Order: sequence, then structure tokens, then C-alpha cells
Amino acid sequence: MLDSAFFDQVFWGNTIKAYFLFGGILFLGLVFKNIVSKLLSRLLFKLFRNFSNQSHNDAFVALLVKPIEVFILLTTLYLSINQLKHPLEVAVFHYSKLIGKVKELIPVTIGDCIDRIFLFGIILSIFWIILRIIDFITHVLLYKASLTNNKADDQLVPFLKELFKTIVIFIGFFTLLGFVFEVNVLTLITGLGIGGIAIALAAKESLENLIGSFTIFLDKPFTVGDLVKVDGVEGTVEKVGFRSTRIRTSEKTMATIPNRGMIDGVLENLSLRDSRKVSFIIGLTYETNSASLRKIISEIESYINDHQGTSDDGNASFKSFGDSGLNVEVNYFVTVLEYAEFLKIRQEINLEIMDIVIRNKSDFAYPTQRLISDRPAPAGHNEEVGNDTMD
Repeated sequence: MLDSAFFDQVFWGNTIKAYFLFGGILFLGLVFKNIVSKLLSRLLFKLFRNFSNQSHNDAFVALLVKPIEVFILLTTLYLSINQLKHPLEVAVFHYSKLIGKVKELIPVTIGDCIDRIFLFGIILSIFWIILRIIDFITHVLLYKASLTNNKADDQLVPFLKELFKTIVIFIGFFTLLGFVFEVNVLTLITGLGIGGIAIALAAKESLENLIGSFTIFLDKPFTVGDLVKVDGVEGTVEKVGFRSTRIRTSEKTMATIPNRGMIDGVLENLSLRDSRKVSFIIGLTYETNSASLRKIISEIESYINDHQGTSDDGNASFKSFGDSGLNVEVNYFVTVLEYAEFLKIRQEINLEIMDIVIRNKSDFAYPTQRLISDRPAPAGHNEEVGNDTMD
């Protein structure tokens, strides 16, 4: 009777102590997780103080507070729950495992399941922190790249960010398989090596696009921010990724072109041009005599070459006799690359050409047809009839 009372006293004493520890650890973790996460973020920032300046401290803390809070919360819950003995020791199911040459039934308790769940979450939070550190390093590198005139580093930093984050995700995946699910990672990697040829064939296009991305960085046919034209798509390069390049078109849509197409197709880097070409044909009426035509051509050339924002090699020439008029070809280059200013200059020249034609007692031709008949036309009837059928 005494032993039973003593046992009950010890049992209830240990139980109360376990619940007390459970509540205490959980309370401290929930109350101080925000403070501790900020403190750890600032301590980690000291490792990067030579890499960045103090102005990036707030950005670093903002990136790391959330994942560190999750890590502290999961660790706190794990430690607090493990203070409880019951019902964590209750077996949920058994599984057979070959030990030596004998299969044995291994019990799996509630505590084992909880350990796996929390280990899964803790490992994820650790790799989440690593990914956020990569985001911070990218943030600092992009800031430093913005201070230089070279656009190649603006393009390289996001690419390296995606590359390292992909590597970290793969490492995290295999870590979860090894520690949580007890998968033999070396055996798995060996199996992947055997099936590597099949995977490579299945992912042929993806590998070609990946190689294309490296080719773009090495050959540098364009950089982020350049205006390019490829496969009929014209726009500004916004991002070069593993598989594709994103281009913002003039209609403000986003065009995604595989990197293989960027290097295999005919690509025009419009940002490297030093001028914009304007070429068109105007039609003058057949009533324009040769003297007026020469004067019109001369005045157009003089105005274009004297206009501010154009090169001095503009020309106008009598090209051919058209179906409805005399065709005059006009060619010139605008040296101002800014698009809005280019439109303004082109408009000014077009309006002046209209004035030159009218000033020289000529006019612009438009499609007409003449009706020919054996019968005399009535008095006052105009022989030129627009869009009539010829007899």
C-alpha cells in the first residue's frame, strides 16, 4: 500500500513537472520569438557587414524575421511537447525491418511521428533562412550594380540568384529525404546517374535553353534594358532566366522567348543603333511639271538635312511613274533615339513636306480612273470619275 502511494506520488509529481516544463517552454517561446528573431537577424547581419553597409540592416532584418520566427516557434513546440511522456510513448503502428537476416517489427509511437513532423518543419525553416540570405545578397549586389554604367552585371545578378536558389532547393530536398524519410541518398543519386541519359533526352529542350542562357552571358548579344527585335517580336529585355528571356513589347505585353530562340534566330539589338531610319514614298499628281518637281525634291532635301536631329545624308528622288501619280522616294535618318522625340521630328518633317508640295502648286495624288466614251460628254461634265469602271 505504501509502495503504491509512493509510486502515485512520484508519477503525479513527474507529470506535473512535465506539464510545467511544457507550459513554461511554450510560453517563453511564444512571448520572446519576435524579440529573439530580430536579435538573431542582427547577429547574422554582422557576418555580412563587410559585404554591405549599415543602410541595408533593415532590409536584412525584414527578410529574416519571418523564417527565424517560424524556426523558433517549431523548435519551441518540439522541445515543449517532448517534455510529455504520455501519450507520446503509445505505439501507433509497427513496420517490419530487416536486421541482419531476421525481420523484426519496429513500433512507431506518437512521439516518433511528432518528431518527424517537427524535424520536417525545422529543416524547411533552416533552408528558408538560407534562401532569404541569398535574397539579401542579391539585393545588395543589385544596388551596387545600379551604381555602375555596365548593364551586364544587372543581368548577371538575377541569373546567379536563381542558380544558387535552385542548388539550395535541391540540397534541401535531399536533406529532407535523408533525415526525415530515412532514404539512402547516395543510392538514390546513383540511381539517378544510371537514368541520367533518359532524363537528359526527356529534358533536351530545357538543357538547350539552359546552355543558351550561359551563351547569352558569355557572348553578350544584349543586356537587360536593351531594345531588341527577334522573330518579329520587338521590345525591351526585362529578364534573362534559366529557360527563357522576357521582353516587354511596345504594347506593354510580356513576351517570353526560349533562350535557344534568342541565340539561334536573327536578333537585332536596336539599342546599339546610332539613328532611326525613315523611308517612305509620296505620290504627286501628273499635272506637276518637271520644274516644280525638281524644286519640290530640292526643298525637301534641304529641309531634312538642315533640320535639327537628323543626319546630313537625307535624300529625296523621283523614283517612278505610278498608276496614279509621280512617285517621290524620301529617305533620312533621325539621330535622336528617344522615341517620343523621334515621333515629334518625323511629324515636323511630314508637315513641312505637305507645305512644300502645296507651295509649289502641286498636290498629292490619289487613285482615280478616267471614263473614255465615243459619245461627247455633256457640257460641264468632269471626265475624271473616281472609282468608275473603264469601258
